[in-house]
Amino acid sequence: MRQTTSQALVRWLAAQRGELLDGTAVPLFPAVFAIFGHGNVLGLGTALDEHRDALPVWRGHSEQGMALAAVGLARAAQRRQVGVATSSIGPGALNMVTAAGVAHANRLPLLLLPGDTFVNRAPDPVLQQVEHFGDPTATVNDAFRAVSRYFDRITRPEQLIATLPQVARVLTDPADCGPVTLALPQDVQAEAYDFPDALFQPVTHVPPRPRPDRRALAEAAQAVRRSRRPLLVLGGGVRYSGAAAAALALAERHGLPVTETTAGRTLVPHGHALHAGPLGITGSASANALAGAADLVLAVGTRLQDFTTASWSLFGAGSRLVTINTARFDAVKHGALAVVADAAAGLEELGAELAGWAADPEWTARAGVERARWDGHIDGLRAPDTDPPSYAQVVGVVNEASGPDDYVMTAAGGLPGELIGGWRAAGRPGEPTMDVEYGFSCMGYELAGAWGAAMTRAATHPDGVVTTLLGDGSYLMLNAELFSAAFAGHGFVAVLCDNDGYAVIDRLQRGQGGAPFNNMYADCRTALDRPSRVDFAAHAAALGATVLAADGLDALRSGYAQARAHARAGRPAVVVVRTRPDAWTDAGAWWEVGVPQTAERSAVTDARTALDQAKARQVRYLAR
Repeated sequence: MRQTTSQALVRWLAAQRGELLDGTAVPLFPAVFAIFGHGNVLGLGTALDEHRDALPVWRGHSEQGMALAAVGLARAAQRRQVGVATSSIGPGALNMVTAAGVAHANRLPLLLLPGDTFVNRAPDPVLQQVEHFGDPTATVNDAFRAVSRYFDRITRPEQLIATLPQVARVLTDPADCGPVTLALPQDVQAEAYDFPDALFQPVTHVPPRPRPDRRALAEAAQAVRRSRRPLLVLGGGVRYSGAAAAALALAERHGLPVTETTAGRTLVPHGHALHAGPLGITGSASANALAGAADLVLAVGTRLQDFTTASWSLFGAGSRLVTINTARFDAVKHGALAVVADAAAGLEELGAELAGWAADPEWTARAGVERARWDGHIDGLRAPDTDPPSYAQVVGVVNEASGPDDYVMTAAGGLPGELIGGWRAAGRPGEPTMDVEYGFSCMGYELAGAWGAAMTRAATHPDGVVTTLLGDGSYLMLNAELFSAAFAGHGFVAVLCDNDGYAVIDRLQRGQGGAPFNNMYADCRTALDRPSRVDFAAHAAALGATVLAADGLDALRSGYAQARAHARAGRPAVVVVRTRPDAWTDAGAWWEVGVPQTAERSAVTDARTALDQAKARQVRYLAR
């Protein structure tokens, strides 16, 4: 079949199929997000136009934002579908690097197709080309190498035949999953080749489920049997494997308290008797207390990030770590007894090895006791009707109005701690209803990711509503895709909490002895006596959203209910609410940060002394 490089790539994309966790057949690539420029409009743009019915193309308004929308789409699809983003060369391409970092850090699939400079070099230097004096083969797209699981620059059309199977492998492999970048020089995009017809036959990609090694499984089972106080930690790998039911079955049979990481949040119904709450710095005091007392931690599908482990200060020095993970890279961390396997397969086979064994009943019962204390603490934070309201109160309003088909999101600032620690999952067991992008913690993901999630959820949960919570800082960082969603007709609710600055970083700065500086507007340099402030309501309305201003909790409840109705009708709705900058949900865990060893302020050096003392609690390597 005589096709240009672009036509062959697009035809291949349209032929690929995926399968949701429930077995439903779906397109593997359900959407392309595009901003055209001279580097991609003629080659790839022409091919996308020819296949516009089979491969829907959505216009973005910032390259970073539209690529983040593709990431949000993939997360909402549990990594079973992949968003595609294409840009021109130069600045348009580099704008997508941040989104690649988000996908890489969170182990999410993303296909990036940036245009590239001419391979033939005849017109060099072309518009937007950065010339590298010592290496004419280098382009700005090489910046993607650091944030791509797979990178290729297509310099001849027939190279697609070899590279496309690798593209599909990385995007659908649970161990290697992450962003793929195919840099497309604009002259090569337009060159034709006689491709084999078989390349374009439909293929269904189902992620593999590797079974555990028998010896490693036996060693893990032996370690668990020897424990009396085991703690089960569920991460994102449990979510993407659809393994929550297997995890809860194992916990119920053997009496293991269960906790969740950020990526694993909402897998366990809040009221489950064995649910100890979320783990870590932004988690709960209940789960953290159990982590400190556990003699064995069974961590499934998690990369054990610092916010999960409180910079490795949560677990006792005498505890053991057993991991189940498809990625050996993650499984062997910190001296773990590693079982390399799919989460569902690993849990099922481990459960068979544990027949007849159970944890100490007093330990099992402690999960409910500790979580009840934490629930009481959250109730106390939500209860007072303060003016302005706190983050905890705002989250409480959204939580109370949300049902099992709804989906809640956030990414940066103080809201991840409020959502992770305070949210009470109302969904069906094992069906995730939350996306907290706290792997890369990218300001601006909240609105862009919600656009992508709304696309996915409209097909899988048509009666539900996607709600994203964000601060004023994140809104100002990236808001163009609010208009993209409004223009496209994809509804969601954004609860915009305005606390007059980067309040959570101000909290960190002050908490480590620093003077308030350059975070809250009151502490920033300006030549004006009365500096400007942003009218967020007017701005969001200008971008096509329905806007509801909420002055206090009662107005927030009413405004949020109205916003949900607008979202269901296919229009983004923004609820703007002033919030306190000084009230937080605190799980009482430690975080290692870079406090200076010397400083003019004694409060800073005091904080450094406290940090050095706290580091004594860190467990760098757990005994096997």
